[in-house]
Amino acid sequence: MIQTVQLEHLSAEAAQQILDAVPLYVKEAFYRRAAEIEYPIEAIVEMALANFLDSESLSFEDCLLAERLDQING
Repeated sequence: MIQTVQLEHLSAEAAQQILDAVPLYVKEAFYRRAAEIEYPIEAIVEMALANFLDSESLSFEDCLLAERLDQING
C-alpha cells in the first residue's frame, strides 16, 4: 500500500507574524538572505526553523523525514 506524506510549508502570513516578533536586525537579516538567494521570505523563515530542528533539512518537507516515515510505516 502506498502512503503519501502531506507537504506543509510556512505561509506568508505565518512568516510575517514570526518576523514581526523578532528584533529588527534579525528581520533585516532574513530579508537580506531572501534577496541574496532570490527566495520568498516565508521559505527563508521555514529554512531557519527546519534547520534548527534537523540540521540536514532545508524545509518542513524533509525536516525529521526519517521519523515521519517511521510513523507511517510503523
